[in-house]
Amino acid sequence: MKKATVGKLLKKFRKYAPLFALVMILSAAYAVFSLYIPRLFGDAVDLIIGKNNVDFGGLSVIFVKIAVCAAAAALIQWCMSAVNNKAAFGIVGDIREEMFDKIQRLPVSYLDSHSEGDTLSRLTSDAEQFSDGLLLGFTQLFSGVCMIIGTLVFMLIANPTVSIVVIVLTPVSLFTAKIIANKTYGMFAEQAKDRAEETSFVNEMIGEEKTVFALGGQEQAKARFRILNEKLRRSSQKAVFSSSLTNPTTRAVNAIVYAAVALTGALTVISGGMTVGALSSFLSYASKYTKPFNEISGVMAELQNAFACAERIFAFTEEPEETKETGEGFEKEDGSVVMDRVSFSYSPEKPLIRDLCFEAAPGKHTAIVGPTGCGKTTLINLLMRFYDVNAGSIKVCGSDIRDVGRAELRSLFGMVLQDTWLRYGTVADNIALGCPGAGREKVIAAAKAAHAHGFITKLPDGYDTVLEEGGGGLSQGQKQLLCIARVMITEPKILILDEATSSVDTMTEKKIQKAFDEMTEGKTSFIVAHRLSTVHSADEILVMKDGDIIERGTHNELIGARGFYEHLYQSQFRQGKMI
Repeated sequence: MKKATVGKLLKKFRKYAPLFALVMILSAAYAVFSLYIPRLFGDAVDLIIGKNNVDFGGLSVIFVKIAVCAAAAALIQWCMSAVNNKAAFGIVGDIREEMFDKIQRLPVSYLDSHSEGDTLSRLTSDAEQFSDGLLLGFTQLFSGVCMIIGTLVFMLIANPTVSIVVIVLTPVSLFTAKIIANKTYGMFAEQAKDRAEETSFVNEMIGEEKTVFALGGQEQAKARFRILNEKLRRSSQKAVFSSSLTNPTTRAVNAIVYAAVALTGALTVISGGMTVGALSSFLSYASKYTKPFNEISGVMAELQNAFACAERIFAFTEEPEETKETGEGFEKEDGSVVMDRVSFSYSPEKPLIRDLCFEAAPGKHTAIVGPTGCGKTTLINLLMRFYDVNAGSIKVCGSDIRDVGRAELRSLFGMVLQDTWLRYGTVADNIALGCPGAGREKVIAAAKAAHAHGFITKLPDGYDTVLEEGGGGLSQGQKQLLCIARVMITEPKILILDEATSSVDTMTEKKIQKAFDEMTEGKTSFIVAHRLSTVHSADEILVMKDGDIIERGTHNELIGARGFYEHLYQSQFRQGKMI
């Protein structure tokens, strides 16, 4: 267990300090009432010792006191659990909210370099394990400590000599529990890591299930899962088994303590140092004294797991965020874009874009084409400031994008990507996602412009049809049309179309292209395309290869130049005729 992790947890607890203070007070009250009961039972035993010497009146009073104490202890324990649950779930809720908020502030580079499953595991499984550890840990830890202190007080009052036997043997139990707990921390950390790896794999397989089936990769997937599952089984078994040794070990030590107390107490009774009733109370205290140690030793295993999960959670929440924004606004919003000697690489040893320069005037339609991996998508990532340039500058509307807030910069853009994303909600909600205040008329107008109105009206509830996550039930082309309508409704200054019509048929593509032409009139637009038939009308085509712009011009100019673009175009043309 790292001290730094404990320190961070304590900071989280400050908000709920009053609740934890109340738990401690209730724990102390519970200990007093529950520990007073053995004392009363001891008094009752003394009232029935001796032939024809039973004090029924005194017993009645004692039994009433016992009933009151038991009822009070039960009520206090219920209140203590309720308060502890509120505090523990509040902390975990805050941590989950902080983690989700962190995702919104992380740079795209982090999300690109870390698996979704690992992030999901930290947000769900690790947080859940942490929550379980807190709930079990604090309830039993607070009450256990109070019970131990309270029992010692009652025993010292009853007989200091016998109490010394308990106090002397107590460190043996604590020392044993500490040794085992220290060894289990690393095991639980390994278990959390293996659990995240398995979660990541399962998440990947579920998301790409169709591809796995199409390629006949079910057996390979099952084989891989068996390996990961076996790895998790071994680490889990090792961690749980090792942590489980704590309880029986401390029970053995505590049994020795109980036997020592019984022997010492019996000798004291014989010598007249205490009554039989007092001995019975003392043995009950000895049992109550050792029980919290057993519970706390079991709790230590849960807390080790909770701390291991907390360390993974804090590692995530402390990841570097996107660089701070200056917050300056645009002097103008004409849609101009200028890239001046831009250089960028995802890793220093693999340069991608070097000294790239180009200018897109307001209202100009610029197409970006080239083979896979040439840097087309990277160029868009830089323009949207998902990544910052290593050298050079990018100016939008006359302002360096590093001097403008990201939210304000991105509000100028409308993006239609090849990969569609629809969230759970109605069709209308999905279209109005980027324009929450849009009325139904504006939503319908955008759908008509994207040629999506026809199929929407045929859905069971039209625009009020609820879509499952990912737009289940819709074809890929229909999903793409909704995404296009979602961009159209925002009326952006600059448009980015990344293979935006790749999932629709040729007739629909022509209709959408016409809608795009109307929407992009007077606006700057960038069209990233593999199918060169979609870029004929572009004002300028940038041909990229290995991160460089090797050719530029209109479609006719590039065809006439008989260069790389003409080679790409002819290859697609011949392939299209063959198909």
